[in-house]
Amino acid sequence: MPAAQSSSKSRTAGRSRSAAKGGEGTVTPHDLAPAPVVLLAGSEEALADRAFSALLARVREQDPAFERTDVAAAGYQKGQLATWTSPSLFDERSLVLVDGVDAATDAFVEDVLEYLRAPVESVVLVLRHRGGNKAKKVLDAARAVPGVAEVSCQPLKRDQEKVDFVLADVRRARRRIDVEAARALVQALGSDLGELAAAVDQLLTDTDGTVTEDAVHRYHGGRREATGFEVADAAIAGEEGQALVLVRHAAATGVPAVVVVAALASRLRQLAKVAAAGRGRAADLARDLGMAPWLVEKAQREVRNLSPQGLADAILAVAAADHAVKGGGAHAEHALERAVRVVAAARR
Repeated sequence: MPAAQSSSKSRTAGRSRSAAKGGEGTVTPHDLAPAPVVLLAGSEEALADRAFSALLARVREQDPAFERTDVAAAGYQKGQLATWTSPSLFDERSLVLVDGVDAATDAFVEDVLEYLRAPVESVVLVLRHRGGNKAKKVLDAARAVPGVAEVSCQPLKRDQEKVDFVLADVRRARRRIDVEAARALVQALGSDLGELAAAVDQLLTDTDGTVTEDAVHRYHGGRREATGFEVADAAIAGEEGQALVLVRHAAATGVPAVVVVAALASRLRQLAKVAAAGRGRAADLARDLGMAPWLVEKAQREVRNLSPQGLADAILAVAAADHAVKGGGAHAEHALERAVRVVAAARR
């Protein structure tokens, strides 16, 4: 989000009303439309940037010559908001982006709370808040404004959420992608949502028809962000040698050991949850455990091949490796390789 102040002023023939939902929850980034108050709340910059781009496009459609002002809340001085949002002589449309509301000065909080009691209809006030409790009263006041448009910019933490993100982007482009291809793309690039979105755009541009798993591997098979999950899959399958080769390749290509350990820990947590839940339909367990059905099915197959004691030993070994790679031990690499061996040995 830009923080420097800028403006480009022009005239408009009339006033436009908000087309966004207000007071009824959030809207998706692509559905964001002009409203007197727009709230972008959350730390995921890719979602906030996408929402703001959609908003700009719609404001420009309504008034190609609107006035835009970008400011940082951290450097705000008393009275500035009134200047930026005061109606023009010819009732021109304007957009004011206030970045970093979570780091706002007390003067800004005081002024914006007063402004939110009666927002100017010809102004689109965009409040960018990345999280935390600071200036939370601004969030509460903004959400109470009739016609407010809010986009949740919270990080997508679960792989299934990222898979759904990819599927939605492809559908929006009127194309198709295999579910396995979407999962492979998330495994390769899922740690950065912006990069994931860019990869979807690249695949849609460079391929025809349905995007397949082969196409994903062709473009992104060399990415080593997937290494952690590949190590986990190989180890859980009992393929100790392959898992150790992947561990060493990850180290050679700059993948932090903590990332590999995190992948191992994540997979073991999934196995432990499914093992503790007992038998049942994947769809029912998925609902109870907060996991995707396909992930539950995969874990059910894997748990059948693991001994309870082996799974417990693997969890302890990975916990020790996690401690070591985060500075708690002198031999982090040795602890990681030992954890891989213990996980592989857990297979019956």
